[in-house]
Amino acid sequence: MTDKYSDIKNAIGIFGNSPEIEEIIRIIETVAPTDLSVLIIGESGTGKELVARAIHNVSKRRDKPLISVNTGAIPEGILESELFGHEKGSFTGAVGLKKGYFEAADGGTIFLDEIGEMALNTQVKLLRVLEESEFMRVGGTESIRVNVRMIAATNKNLEVAVKNGEFRQDLYFRLKAIKIELPPLRRRKDDIPILVSTFASQFSEQENYQFKGFSPDALQLMKEYDWPGNVRELRNFVETALILNKGDIVNSSFVNTNLNIRSDSRNLPVPLNRPHDQAERELIYRTLWALKLDIDEIKHMLEEMQSRANTENFTMPADEIIKNDEEFELKPTTLAAMERDMIKQTLQKFAGSRRKTARALQISERTLYRKIKEYGL
Repeated sequence: MTDKYSDIKNAIGIFGNSPEIEEIIRIIETVAPTDLSVLIIGESGTGKELVARAIHNVSKRRDKPLISVNTGAIPEGILESELFGHEKGSFTGAVGLKKGYFEAADGGTIFLDEIGEMALNTQVKLLRVLEESEFMRVGGTESIRVNVRMIAATNKNLEVAVKNGEFRQDLYFRLKAIKIELPPLRRRKDDIPILVSTFASQFSEQENYQFKGFSPDALQLMKEYDWPGNVRELRNFVETALILNKGDIVNSSFVNTNLNIRSDSRNLPVPLNRPHDQAERELIYRTLWALKLDIDEIKHMLEEMQSRANTENFTMPADEIIKNDEEFELKPTTLAAMERDMIKQTLQKFAGSRRKTARALQISERTLYRKIKEYGL
């Protein structure tokens, strides 16, 4: 059977043959040429930013900027200034005029991730941009007009947030004109072999690997796993499997051992059907444990990868986080203490860079920011 969406899938980097994916591709193809706002809903790791980029890349704005903003990772006190800019002297530290993200995106697209975390007073100003295509910088007196298409994303149920008074109803109605709901990977498991093949091919080409593939039994085991980290977790697992198996066929024994290590075989909590933040927290610990078990082999393989550019879909090399085995020693402790130590060490390795730290730990910047506050780091 011919895949009528194969060309657009390859062009925008969205893969799968499930009915859910076919419907998403159809919506993208329909709405991309318009200037309508789009609301993308889905769990962490389902590919919300990928869909936003796809819409931009097949739109008439594709030659203009796409500005991605994780609104949940920016402290409330400075979010308005980051979005709309500020005038010199508008607040302490405003030593000069600064243009915001909306001005930077003029003519193109702005993608606002985790919009459900945005404060109500900022939502009011965002609604004005949607309705009037204009705003004022913080401390400014003149309106600035922009031509920007807005794409927003969230993993929250905004209808519930509206009922709870946490999200403005008028903004929600304006955003939800076009709504794309991304299914979790556990609801489209038939796409796993396609995704595995795609990720393995991409990684093999980037690293010049000769890879023999996953055995049928291995793929079946992967289809039985619920992937709480969704497509992001699957990609990371595939890349790790290729590294550790050194080009050989990945068999069911490897998959079973590693997925069990990552779930319950070492008395770690299973993150299935858990809140997203809790699942992310447990993924940190499970990833740490898996790295410790294979630390020597991983470090050997990473020596061959030093020249690799740090791309958006690749976790920061572990040897930049780990200088020696003592730093990664697993001592009997609580999960919270282990998490705190890992975040602290990773922040130190990246000289306090939260973006690099979040990417290395495979969590959102918003989650990292909250953990830093929680642990007093």
